[in-house]
This record gives sequence, structure tokens and C-alpha cells, in this order.
Amino acid sequence: MARARRFYEEAFGLATTFANGDGYAVLKKDAAEVHLSRCSDPAPRSQNVMHLIVSDAEAVCGAARAAGGEIVEALRDAPWGMRTFVVRDPDGHTIDVGQPLEE
Repeated sequence: MARARRFYEEAFGLATTFANGDGYAVLKKDAAEVHLSRCSDPAPRSQNVMHLIVSDAEAVCGAARAAGGEIVEALRDAPWGMRTFVVRDPDGHTIDVGQPLEE
């Protein structure tokens, strides 16, 4: 859990506001709230486990990489109006990150 918390704090600027031992934590930034919990089947899923909207996808992509994330889909401008990338966290879970593009 400590590794996961550190990654989400460094990659996305979240702050841990509650932790219950090594099994559960709440991290927040502005209106965003992420709950991390240890599960009985921690195997990574085949689909993204989270979708985050950010104001600067390029900066977050760099921070996620620096925090130990693996960029599995490179930063790009998608046809649906989002600058997006997908990162795999140190536990193998993928997160889709997007920034709305200006029109």
C-alpha cells in the first residue's frame, strides 16, 4: 500500500488524508478523491481501473513516468477532443488520463 500511495501522490499530486494500516487509504486533490484498498485478488485487470481528467496531461504524463509508472499508451490528441495517455501503476493497474482540448 505504501508503494501505491507514493505513486499516486507523486504522479497525480494527491495527498493522503486517511490511512487504515496497510489495507486502505484515501487520497484527495481539490474535488477528486481516490480510495485505495488491498483486495483478495490483486491481479491487474484487463481494462483501465480509473479515468482521471486533468488540466495538463503532458505534465502529469511526465510526473507519472518519474514516479515509476509505465506509459502504455503514449500522450496523443484523440479525435474525441481529449489529450490522453494511459499509465500502468507499479502494481500493474492501468489508468486513463485525459485533458479536454480547447475548441
